[in-house]
Amino acid sequence: MDESPAVSLQPMSRFYLPLLVLLGGIWGASFMFIKVADRELAPTTMMAGRTAIGALLLITFLTLRVGLRRAAGEVRRLGRRGFALGVVNAALPFTLIAWGEKHIDSGVAAIANATVPIFIALLAFRFLRSERARGLQLVGIVVGLAGVAVLAGIHPRGGWWAVAGTLAVVAAAMAYAVGAMYVQHLSAHSSPLALTTASLVGAALALLPFGAAQLPGSVPGWKVIGSVVALGVAGTAVGQLIYYRLIETDGSARASLVTYLLPVTALFYGAGLLGEPITVEEIVGLVLILIGTTLGSGAVRLTRREPAPAA
Repeated sequence: MDESPAVSLQPMSRFYLPLLVLLGGIWGASFMFIKVADRELAPTTMMAGRTAIGALLLITFLTLRVGLRRAAGEVRRLGRRGFALGVVNAALPFTLIAWGEKHIDSGVAAIANATVPIFIALLAFRFLRSERARGLQLVGIVVGLAGVAVLAGIHPRGGWWAVAGTLAVVAAAMAYAVGAMYVQHLSAHSSPLALTTASLVGAALALLPFGAAQLPGSVPGWKVIGSVVALGVAGTAVGQLIYYRLIETDGSARASLVTYLLPVTALFYGAGLLGEPITVEEIVGLVLILIGTTLGSGAVRLTRREPAPAA
């Protein structure tokens, strides 16, 4: 009788790995662009510009795909639900991450952000009984939270402000987890593209008053403006289109694995282009969080092979 563990995987699409790596590079670079724009812009101003650019591009893409009348109808139909999703899944976490990066390195922010699957697993205890964590998933949640504690609590550079910045990004990860649960609820009645477009419109509307109130007294430098444009075009519009392409071709489980690439790519950008040091605490926190997200999200599921029938 052979009872060795086995993992069953469906075949990947031809472009899965290239698109996944590309998306990891784009979203990992977003943490670097936020760090650059943080030098001269308030978090709300930066993210108002990011969501406005992303919303305009996705509205254009949706209109070209389904026509103006249908695009307007799909976005209007979502109404308050789209606005609420935009606040929870974009406006709030974007702003928290930008505020956090005023006090911590971009690589640290990316590591803390990788806890999203852990909080999804925690929320499933209450809202998705069929997906409650058990066994290895519970172990993964504990390990991942231990990684957050290591990242935030052991000799943080910048003192208590660095702890607050790390916890702000962890709070953003919690908001992303709530948004993911809400997306799962709304996606049964709306297309992913329309849902994303409506949420970005809602996020832009929520942030614009605060962003306008905190506009700088002088015109920012070209690096800051370029970073906001890069966040809106690549980090938001293009990134979302690639992400939903992956969902369509390979499913949401495989698409969500991009979460594991972001800390690696963000650390590479931060160390290579911004000169941010990589500490032992960051490496230990990264390893614990990645192990925790792998187990806690159920990405690794071990099953036992059935015994072969007797001859």
